[in-house]
Amino acid sequence: MPAAPNQAAPTAVPENAYTPLPPGEVYSPLVSASTVLPELTSRSIGWGLFLCVIFTVASAYSGLKVGQVMEAAIPISILAIGLARLYRRRSSLLENVIITGIGGLAGSVAAGAIFTLPALYILKLDPHPVQTIFICLSGGCLGVLFLIPLRRYFVRDMHGRFSYPEATAITEVLVTGEKGGSQARLLLQATAIAGVYDFLVITFHVWKEYLDFQFLGGMRMLADRARVVFSFDAIGFILGLGYVMGLRSSLILCAGGVLSNLVLVPLIWMIGGHITGSAVYPGTIPIAQMTAVQIFRGYVRFVGVGAIATAGIFGILKSMPIVAGSFGVALRAFRRGESAGERTDRDIPVLSILVGIAISSVAVGIFLGNLSASPAVILAGLGLTLVFSFFFASVAANAIATTARNPVSGMTMLTIIISAVVLLRFGISGTTGMFFVMAMAGMVCTALSVSGQAITDFKTGYWLGSTPAAQEKVKFLGVIAASVAVGLTIVILARAFQFGEAAPGDLRVVLPSPQASIMKALVQGFMSRQPVAYLLFGVGSAIAVIMEMLEVPALTFALGMYLPLELNTPALVGGFLAHFLGKRGATVRERGVIIASGLMAGGALGGVFGAACRLIPSYSEDWIRLPFYANEPVSQSVSAALFIGLCAYVWWGSQAKSKEEQ
Repeated sequence: MPAAPNQAAPTAVPENAYTPLPPGEVYSPLVSASTVLPELTSRSIGWGLFLCVIFTVASAYSGLKVGQVMEAAIPISILAIGLARLYRRRSSLLENVIITGIGGLAGSVAAGAIFTLPALYILKLDPHPVQTIFICLSGGCLGVLFLIPLRRYFVRDMHGRFSYPEATAITEVLVTGEKGGSQARLLLQATAIAGVYDFLVITFHVWKEYLDFQFLGGMRMLADRARVVFSFDAIGFILGLGYVMGLRSSLILCAGGVLSNLVLVPLIWMIGGHITGSAVYPGTIPIAQMTAVQIFRGYVRFVGVGAIATAGIFGILKSMPIVAGSFGVALRAFRRGESAGERTDRDIPVLSILVGIAISSVAVGIFLGNLSASPAVILAGLGLTLVFSFFFASVAANAIATTARNPVSGMTMLTIIISAVVLLRFGISGTTGMFFVMAMAGMVCTALSVSGQAITDFKTGYWLGSTPAAQEKVKFLGVIAASVAVGLTIVILARAFQFGEAAPGDLRVVLPSPQASIMKALVQGFMSRQPVAYLLFGVGSAIAVIMEMLEVPALTFALGMYLPLELNTPALVGGFLAHFLGKRGATVRERGVIIASGLMAGGALGGVFGAACRLIPSYSEDWIRLPFYANEPVSQSVSAALFIGLCAYVWWGSQAKSKEEQ
């Protein structure tokens, strides 16, 4: 590193950072390619690894206990701003990007692990600690390696076409915190409001988080007679998310939810509501006894999985020419001994990527070889792991870039289903087959989860002027730290707690592990040779094809189908706010983005504090309970009024002039 780096203070994100570029125009990041700032330092790497380990352990326990992994990247970006002021030389903007990028891996690796590995303990197939760590490590490395060739396509070539809600929030936090002034105060104000708001609503019995308005006679009648249920998650995080997504993306996302919840669920009820004697596969109880939520989870969610998978195929086909071109440029530069582009567009060498994939493949093959002696089974398992990891890296990147929501559970379910069907044809079943499939699913789940986090980090770095190669190198350090942390955490928790449900005679406390319990039931069912819901997957595929024919972003629509409706509707409100405020000038739009980023940051912090409270042995949601909480009409009305108050804050706060502007 040069002895005297140029540390010109950044001012603001360029005006064209969030909009498509006119033909021939090139985006210039906040820190130009010619500017030299401290980036890969012992400070940035050390703090990044430390925060990564801390948040990984917390995320693993939180996810196993309440089914929700802590959001790491946004809170860590706020911590990075605070840590920068502890040193005589304040940490540079690029050092803060590195801290956030390493630390952000905590939630992604933890999600990949807790969605799958506890299922092995529930099945009494207790894996060795080394196996647990290796599954996370190999999946995380594959996720990074497969995403690097896609970086230019998603980050540079699709500039302004994807909203990148989470990357936007992180960028605004880092830049606004660095700059200070009225915008920093606005960001902190919005963060504090959303932090307190979301913390209270999701942690205690203060007022209702979810609105369904079934205290109204008409809504109750629709729910009982037709299984038509409108739901709404009234929290600040999703409001800010929808604002950053914009109106078009939030409309498409919500349209998918409308199709699933207000069309397909009532349709299935109308057709099967008279069936009272037996369950229709893949449902587990008769349709006549199902609520709208049960119909969605038992049938419609599989339609969404099929749609996501097909939309992902379209996304890969669209990106392949760009990826091939990127490899071509890298190979030509390698042959000539040239540097592949300027600093802000330089990836690690393509040869290193290929060597990394080869080493990872051999390691995965050896691991699978210890589970089965059949070369055909090993090759099939290795092939499926590599194909799914590469395929879902693109799907995860696309999903995060558009909606900031990674379909981890849906893609993992698809991996389990297809892998089980294939391995059954090789004669692998029973406990061996279950371990084999869940190990593969754990690798793939971690790969796609890490891919989603990495594309957020790469986009943040692209906007701010980081060195991609530097970001990519430290990803592997973060994956190693997070894998060891989450692997050991799961092993320790497995000795002290039960995962899933209480076993007869076992007096240990139960950690519900909701996602892993679903995966366990799925792999157990398929290894018992239950039928596959091909028709539901096929319907989802057809819907995705129709969306492509209509030139509608199929993956965004498919994600809307897969996600519960209550997570889509608040985003639509944020999209409308962004649409109308955007017409009032660039300054209003900029302030709106800062407020929305603050809502996302505060919501993430509120979730972290809420999860931390749940780790207290004596915790109870009744610690703060208002008298009207159980009164649905009053509680839901209060929640709706407070959410409208949040919207009013975004509306008026975006248009208010600061003292500097006055």
